[in-house]
Amino acid sequence: MSSDFEAYEQDFGTITAEITNKIGKIPKLSGEEKTQLVLNVDKQLEEVRELLEQMDLEVREIPIQSRAMYNSRLKSYKQEMEKLEKDFKRSRIAYSDEVRNELLGDDASSSESQRAHLLDNTEKLERSSRRLEAGYQIAVETVFRDRFTHLSWGGLHSQFRRKRRQVTAMAPAPYLCNMTTVNLTSLDM
Repeated sequence: MSSDFEAYEQDFGTITAEITNKIGKIPKLSGEEKTQLVLNVDKQLEEVRELLEQMDLEVREIPIQSRAMYNSRLKSYKQEMEKLEKDFKRSRIAYSDEVRNELLGDDASSSESQRAHLLDNTEKLERSSRRLEAGYQIAVETVFRDRFTHLSWGGLHSQFRRKRRQVTAMAPAPYLCNMTTVNLTSLDM
């Protein structure tokens, strides 16, 4: 089992060395030559992914006592693969003159167009911010009004209960049955 893993390791080393070499060449190329090399590297990266899957399957078949060592090696290969993929992405968009001109633009009209576009977007952002602030203000006022109304009714209710206790305390026993005849407005609220 471990001999298969070691064979995969050799293949991994060979292919990754080729990929590293090609990744270094990509930024220096342009046009069709660059496209072909990118496609070639992409295929080789797929081969490496498949090798890593095979290695993972082999590690699962290895006896438990020696599995930890192979797992750590596999983990380092996966990290190397991640680094290769990052390097590949960077090399594809390297600072070649063609890409730089495409990103930055050479003519002044492009700059003016970008400036006008930026100003338009800034104005839209400011209008949206004002609308959000107005909406927030309305929400705060609504919540405050609702809470104030709730508190006001709660306060009136508690005042009514206090006055009712006062009236019942002051009223003679025969009038306790007929509370509606007591004039609440005569009491100090």
